Amino acid sequence: MDTNKSGGKVTINDVAKAAGVSKGTVDRVLHERGEVSKKSREKVLRVIEELGFKPNLYASLLATRKEFVIQCVIPEYFTGEFWSLTDKGIQDASEALARYGIKVEPVRYDQYNLDSFTAVCDKIISNPPSGILVAPMFRAQTLNFVKKLSGMGVPYMFIDSKLEDDNYLAYFGMPMYQSGYLCADILTRGNVLEKVYIVRIARDKRGLSDPTITRRSGFLDYMAEHYPSTEIENVFINPIDRAAMDESLDNTIGKDTGFKNIVMFNSRVHLVADWLARRGIKDCRVVGFDVLEKNLAAMRAGFVDVLIAQHTDRQTVQAISAMADYLMLGKPIAQKDNYNQMDILNRINCDYYM
Repeated sequence: MDTNKSGGKVTINDVAKAAGVSKGTVDRVLHERGEVSKKSREKVLRVIEELGFKPNLYASLLATRKEFVIQCVIPEYFTGEFWSLTDKGIQDASEALARYGIKVEPVRYDQYNLDSFTAVCDKIISNPPSGILVAPMFRAQTLNFVKKLSGMGVPYMFIDSKLEDDNYLAYFGMPMYQSGYLCADILTRGNVLEKVYIVRIARDKRGLSDPTITRRSGFLDYMAEHYPSTEIENVFINPIDRAAMDESLDNTIGKDTGFKNIVMFNSRVHLVADWLARRGIKDCRVVGFDVLEKNLAAMRAGFVDVLIAQHTDRQTVQAISAMADYLMLGKPIAQKDNYNQMDILNRINCDYYM
């Protein structure tokens, strides 16, 4: 129990007194610095175990008045979109860490504009923070960015998705390839499908942004292994141009008179569901990702069958907390790849997802 004989919280003074050593000796044992005899170290560690002492290392480091800045590079978003969940995690972590002298700052870029991303990266490189979390959208440019960070000794983590890079400190997010593989299994349900439509977002004009490529690879590998005869058709939509989006869907999925199998690998399956509802199309099976309220509403209305979900805000808090521990305490990351569980939701259980 973390209390002393008087019922109060065990302090470093209590440990020093019980071990018969000075506070300085206890401090050196806790922080693994300076010379301490083996006998004294063992005695202090034994007393810590017996008393249940839990040192507030953040508080002790706060006295050094050193400021740490963690920047989180994420796309801009509108209220209710996927990245608002990530931003919530950033804000939650910021509030929790502010009292320890750790600043957590979101740095946003336009996910449809490469120049916006490179401008943000250049600004960060010119005045680097203590640590970086980055959600990669533009593969080549992100790899160039983190290479510069690595050369400067700035630790960085990937969130939401990761790239083939050896120097990242950690990754927090869904196992992207496996999530695509799972999506294919859920869509097919052991049946040979004649055709599958993959609805994709038409992103930057140069085609450099493709954040779901790993998830799509997992899906396509599953289909190639189990149902090689299934036809796969990609349908591109512009999420900010409803007329163009309707035209694209009308000219592809809308002309299919049979049962339609549809997947979308990002968080915007509600766009497809809205089109299906307006066209009165119900002879289909639709699988998407993420627990946006619009996606849940589409599921309740019967236009999305399954969502593969993750707690994005929680994973962001975990990533920022791990970075803070690494920066302030020198605490090593327990594991490099920290995969979120993949939760399968349908209209029956979606209202109970916490």
